[in-house]
Amino acid sequence: MSVLTRDEAQTRAQILDVERYTIALDLTTGEETFDSRTAIRFTARAAGDTFVEVKPATLRSISLDGQPLDPALLDGNRYPLTALAAGPHELHIDAAMRYSRTGEGMHRFTDPTDGETYVYTQLFMEDVQRVFAAFDQPDLKSVFSIDVTAPEGWTVLGNGVAEHAGEGRWTIAATPLVSTYLVAVAAGPWHSVTTEHAGLPFGIHCRRSLAPYLDADADEILDITRALYDRYHEKFDEPYPFDSYDQAFVPEFNAGAMENPGLVTFRDEFVYRSAVTDTERQTRAMVIAHEMAHMWFGDLVTLTWWDDIWLNESFAEYMGYQTLTEVTLPRALNSVSAGESPFPDTWVDFGVARKGWGYDADQRPSTHPVAPDPDAVPDTASALLNFDGISYAKGASALRQLVAWLGEKDFLAGINTHFARHKFANATLADFIDNLASATDRDVHAWAEQWLRTTGVDTLTAEIAAPEPAAPAPNGNGNGQSWALAVTRDGSRPHRITVGTYDHALGVQGGPGRLALRDRFELDVPGDGTPTIRPGRRPALVVLNDGDLTYAKVRLDTASWDTVLAGLSGIPDALTRAVVWNTARDMVRDAELPPATYLAAARTHLPHETDLALVQGVLSFAAGQVVDRYTIPEDLPAARATLTDLCRDLIRRTEDGSRPGLRLIAVRHFIDAATQPDTLRTWLDEGTVHGGPELDPELRWRILTRLAVLGATDEAAIATALAADPSATGREGAARCRAALPTAEAKAAAWDALFTDDTLSNYLFTATAQGFWQPGQEELTDDYVARFYPDAIALAARRGPAIAEAAGRYAFPAYAVDPMSLGTGTRALEDPDLIPALRRKLVDQLDDLRRALAVRSAVALAD
Repeated sequence: MSVLTRDEAQTRAQILDVERYTIALDLTTGEETFDSRTAIRFTARAAGDTFVEVKPATLRSISLDGQPLDPALLDGNRYPLTALAAGPHELHIDAAMRYSRTGEGMHRFTDPTDGETYVYTQLFMEDVQRVFAAFDQPDLKSVFSIDVTAPEGWTVLGNGVAEHAGEGRWTIAATPLVSTYLVAVAAGPWHSVTTEHAGLPFGIHCRRSLAPYLDADADEILDITRALYDRYHEKFDEPYPFDSYDQAFVPEFNAGAMENPGLVTFRDEFVYRSAVTDTERQTRAMVIAHEMAHMWFGDLVTLTWWDDIWLNESFAEYMGYQTLTEVTLPRALNSVSAGESPFPDTWVDFGVARKGWGYDADQRPSTHPVAPDPDAVPDTASALLNFDGISYAKGASALRQLVAWLGEKDFLAGINTHFARHKFANATLADFIDNLASATDRDVHAWAEQWLRTTGVDTLTAEIAAPEPAAPAPNGNGNGQSWALAVTRDGSRPHRITVGTYDHALGVQGGPGRLALRDRFELDVPGDGTPTIRPGRRPALVVLNDGDLTYAKVRLDTASWDTVLAGLSGIPDALTRAVVWNTARDMVRDAELPPATYLAAARTHLPHETDLALVQGVLSFAAGQVVDRYTIPEDLPAARATLTDLCRDLIRRTEDGSRPGLRLIAVRHFIDAATQPDTLRTWLDEGTVHGGPELDPELRWRILTRLAVLGATDEAAIATALAADPSATGREGAARCRAALPTAEAKAAAWDALFTDDTLSNYLFTATAQGFWQPGQEELTDDYVARFYPDAIALAARRGPAIAEAAGRYAFPAYAVDPMSLGTGTRALEDPDLIPALRRKLVDQLDDLRRALAVRSAVALAD
């Protein structure tokens, strides 16, 4: 199959205007294929040659302007249109198309709970060709009119309002001008909750087996959706540009969600079958906010080529987090009264859960500018690699810094100019920057060059001079002393930051080393080189980037770091604590802070932490990286004991039921960290954690997976659990457990399922891979380290980018932290059969492995 190059797209866009697609899909033709008939009305501006893309199981017929063409001329995914005359044309294509089991194209899923089948499209980048023929590039926008024939009893959803004409025939209202990758269809016996808002139909949809869980959260989801819709209309001058707003929670979805106009698709794990924390509910709300922002930035105004993907994702990421902090709901949620924001601390979650993703990506060999040079994205295969922590987290951080520097009023004025100038069309980075510049006298073009065209993470370091005599400040403060702050920058970008200063709080109860805010002040970095003089004695703690408004690593002065180790949980603001925890995280990764010191800080301060996102983020890093990858083998027993003791302490502190979210986080991590099976087996047998919570499906499968790792369960117990929970998530849980069993037979069977069988769906592949590699099972898995590379390379070539990405992410031998594994992987990068999606994942994984080895080496040298 040929990937589309940027040069080819530019040439075709100069030749063609595409007016309308008329598409008929028949979903009643069997379990393997569906019928797709497409009529494309277009105009050639000049005579010449071009091509149309389609990836059929069978190309039955093709005709141009009523004249039949030879189907045998299809070359991979391209059908040539040669000697095309200038003027209007109509192309007809009739094909049988394959259903997907990998989340690409038209994905087909049969629910094991009740046997019902569902299909939905995911057409991103170049997968529209798996569903219907198209001139597949984002700047050839068109009108799409779709008819669908579906089995009786099914409901069909699409970009516009769908009407049932009887006998399984559905007509979806024609779209305005949209890009090919944004077309969407979802069909099946959906359970739906519908309403109306602002004169438009709104709906949420899921599989029938999830109906009770969607119904339980329907008011929350719809309240959030309506509130966000209203808030965006306060920010944006352009009204919502489509005729309806449906949100479908679909099975085995590869992404978090997809911004199809009028029909946003979400992974249906967001329909919660089991208990979740308020932070997880906030994450769902943020994803709703993110996708709705795309209706304007991405759907109404679309990138011209994929080098500008950040224009879609960074904007939606920033706007999703920011707008969610601003909305209020008509009824209480999360113990927040009606009329108040239910999610006032979304930026804490961004700081601890997303920003590290950006920092990590930006320090790898695969990093790229937020807005890469067009020549760096020559084709769709390379473009697909840029959906990463740079385009999302770093780009959103850059926009947050831009708003801090520009001011929100001017920022929104520029955004609205952008929408007005390019609605239902395409735009580039240059267009976006010009439109921002029209709303301010600041040099936005220079800002863009410094922030969007560069790579890497700046590091800001605080240097504090000793107190010296000084005249009292005009307000009477100062006490005859002052102190001086100098900020050094390792990097090239300008930063506007807030500096927070803190003193020890006397006589305050509630945890170790309570601190009180003395002052916050803004600072531009770099400045003129003159230290900033502040009145008063030297603070106990000076925090750069207090408020987390810029994108940079931070290093504290020595005295401030001593204060942090004793009093981190005593910092009064959660966002400041997130900045400090990220500093500790970065220092561990950079081999500047021993892993044991990070664990000790977590053990000291997490029992007093009030923000669930921080608890979850710190525990996840402590368990998944500090213990499992960075700790040298001789220190592992102590590290695991510290983690287990911390979780046990959190469980004890939540026995009164006052903090169920914190207790749930602690129980999950205790299960995952357990080194002995007795407590877990008791919980599983009794169906409850002592003192709560009762075991729901998620906790049952989590316990059973850990028991499998410890060799404390067997195939019979897994089969019994699957019989009790035959759902899709039950099947995934069973696959994870079976792969985790510490026997040679279990590992061999799992490996065969992953790399030989080729029948696993994307989700079952991921679950099996997650179970296979387990710390402590090295004797069983060492021989598979070298096998991984040739087997993964062959698998990726057979099954394509989605499975390649899953193999690189989940099936990589991450716990084999040794030079031999690194050498084997490095040599594998020379394989000419390595497809880009897998190469990118391997480059990133091997760099993380190299970093883990460096951290371990630093620990060993210190010892």
